[in-house]
Amino acid sequence: MELSLYQSLHQQLGALTWPLFICAFLTLMILLERFAILLPSLFRRQSWLGELRNGTLDESSDSLLERLKDNRGLISCGARHLLRQAAQPKALREELLSLWLAREKRKLHAGLKLLQYIGTISPLLGLLGTVLGLVEMFNDIGANQSDSITPALLASGLGLAMYTTAAGLLIAVPALLGAQLFGLWAERSVASCAHVLNHLNLWLEGVPLQGEDNDYAAFNLTKLTGVNGKRRHPEPLS
Repeated sequence: MELSLYQSLHQQLGALTWPLFICAFLTLMILLERFAILLPSLFRRQSWLGELRNGTLDESSDSLLERLKDNRGLISCGARHLLRQAAQPKALREELLSLWLAREKRKLHAGLKLLQYIGTISPLLGLLGTVLGLVEMFNDIGANQSDSITPALLASGLGLAMYTTAAGLLIAVPALLGAQLFGLWAERSVASCAHVLNHLNLWLEGVPLQGEDNDYAAFNLTKLTGVNGKRRHPEPLS
């Protein structure tokens, strides 16, 4: 009669079957959930970002808010959040954005700390399995009544030692790698979002944006005007 999957794993991993299985399951679920969040953002293109960077975005804040109402993604959500506060003072908008970005950063890092813990614990579980396997092997040798020691006598204990070590490492490597890569992606996403929202905040103040190397003409402005979500236009020095 063929062994079930659980029985087969239990024979190979012994008492550590469930701890290693739980670590593997949590790792898989967190990685899949992070991939589900990451993949849509890789294929999403938003034309208004290019217009904003090139200084060709020529519409009111209300019009842009309406344009972004169905857009998803971190940057679009942040832009809507900022545009709804267009009538507020610039300093207050910056404080609100800072709080919003901190909250989104925590969301993007959700589960990554647990992945790091799993990546640390799994090899230790594998090492524990190695020790238990060696203990079992020496117990088998001690219980052997004959003077000869055969490979079959050592196979059970050594098998447990090797299988648990391999299982621990197979869980730890993707867990640590995933935590590191998704952590880098989260930091980059938040930094990119903050950069775009700073551009948008300046746009709301009427500061002209003309390419990546533009100095926003900040040194040529003396007063910015505008009310109720309308784009403000700078008054040049006379």
